[in-house]
Amino acid sequence: MTRRVTFAVPGELTTPTGGFTYDRRIITELRALNWQVEVLDLGDGFPRPGADAMASARKQLSALPEGSPIVIDGLAFGALPDVATALRASHHLIALVHHPLALETGLSPQEVETLHTSECRALASARRVIVTSASTARVIVSDYKVPAGRVAVVRPGNDRAAPSCSNDASTLSLLAVGALVPRKGYDVLLSALATLGDLPWRLTIVGDKTRDIRTAAAIEADVARLALDQRVTLVGAVSDERLAALYARADLFVLASRFEGYGMAYTEAIAHGLPVVGTNAGAIAETVPANAGVLVPAEDAAALSDALRRVMVDAALRSRLATAARALAGDLPTWRQSAELFSQIIAATP
Repeated sequence: MTRRVTFAVPGELTTPTGGFTYDRRIITELRALNWQVEVLDLGDGFPRPGADAMASARKQLSALPEGSPIVIDGLAFGALPDVATALRASHHLIALVHHPLALETGLSPQEVETLHTSECRALASARRVIVTSASTARVIVSDYKVPAGRVAVVRPGNDRAAPSCSNDASTLSLLAVGALVPRKGYDVLLSALATLGDLPWRLTIVGDKTRDIRTAAAIEADVARLALDQRVTLVGAVSDERLAALYARADLFVLASRFEGYGMAYTEAIAHGLPVVGTNAGAIAETVPANAGVLVPAEDAAALSDALRRVMVDAALRSRLATAARALAGDLPTWRQSAELFSQIIAATP
């Protein structure tokens, strides 16, 4: 029996971010599970849509058949409290929250308050709220007052990957993956690495440069200012095939995130059997077990530098972390398993 659901997303589904990757992969697997999925593009500009974008989103969502389930990506859902209130009785609204809007890095106190209030109002109209980690679930319950019984965790899936092959070169290959936005903490990472000039390493940063042009320019300026031009390469967004090749050739995954609602790049690293050095912000401490990585507080460049030095100079430690990562890789959910849980939640939403 074919089941129907609408998946509303704020822009092109091919946008190279973790959130859009999650949406895209879940949609693909839902279709394989005999769901008829209509993808509804609500347009760009979220979570700060203009009047035209807001009116268009309202019109598109209101036109959907009454009684039908609608999964709305949280980047848009949290900005649509009035639309959610208008549709709550007639449609089965399911909010998909990758991370709360007010927890994005770089917001002013007024922006934080505005986004928090908006998302609180919107989530009050959702029949179910799907999040990607237990950590985010706790935030949604405690800070957004959503009853725990309406919140469900569906972790991102993972593709089975061949373990990375640590190269035999004397120079360690470091890999960081994530859009060039303030939340990923590339400024902190570069500051930490700048203190490790006595060690042999090279860093490849994979991430969309177009999402936040100002931040991307600042990161490139930091690379030049810190005289890291010969050590750091920013390759932008890459194909899945090239990313898999970069994971396979890396010795160490590094990222200095200021917050993660889950941290898909971290689990991708673990799936490839890579040791991890990162932060314990948001859900990362749940995503990266202690025996597979070394985590430090966010914003602490000195602590990050110390952790990097410890892992980079100690081959035995890197080997132990990599061995643990490879052992954990088999326990990570596949995208099919994640979609099966997602499917059950949609089907059971009243």
